[in-house]
Amino acid sequence: MLYGQEIEVPHLMRVNLLTVSGTEMGIKSSRIEPHWNYLLALDADLVVLSRYVEFSDQNFKCFSIEIARILLAAAAEVDVVCKQLCQKVDATSSAGKINAYRTELKASFPVIPKLKVGLPRFGLTLQPWKEWNKADGVPVWWTAYNKVKHHRHTHYERASLKNALNAVAGLFVVVLRLYREKAQSGELVPSPQLLRLDGERHVGMAVGAYDIGIAYDIDDR
Repeated sequence: MLYGQEIEVPHLMRVNLLTVSGTEMGIKSSRIEPHWNYLLALDADLVVLSRYVEFSDQNFKCFSIEIARILLAAAAEVDVVCKQLCQKVDATSSAGKINAYRTELKASFPVIPKLKVGLPRFGLTLQPWKEWNKADGVPVWWTAYNKVKHHRHTHYERASLKNALNAVAGLFVVVLRLYREKAQSGELVPSPQLLRLDGERHVGMAVGAYDIGIAYDIDDR
């Protein structure tokens, strides 16, 4: 008789510890998506933060060490994911700056600036990449990230709640695009506690072995 207990380990594996009649142990592994798990960790950080700072436009200018940490972590991960997306389109891509990401990703995925991210619990809707609708646009939160990263002594106030929320929302968008097939089939589980794409992008629910996933339409219309 087999008894299974699932545990999570860092990086690329989900494992299942199996005991046979209580005497033998083996490890069954399957691939997971590390950037999805990183997003979930940041989403969980926002849940904790929301207990101390209400996510309201009245608090959008609020800044702190914890908010700065979330902004820096989210935007740095955006950098990594955007680079992967560019290389997914063109293996020879050398894009490594936000302007290059905009040029290459808008050409292949024009939907990105249009996507809206909701935080239903707080009645908020964000459009983190809307500046990419302009030929030379750069997201406000991305500029804030660089100012806080390199000039925190003079731009600490840019580590604001508004910028942090948009950075995490921006990450949500590009991670969904990176894992497009799984996003569209509802296989990215578990779902974030706070983040959702705008309701019109929901195309259904998928019931898996361990969780219920949300299927999103993230193609251009």
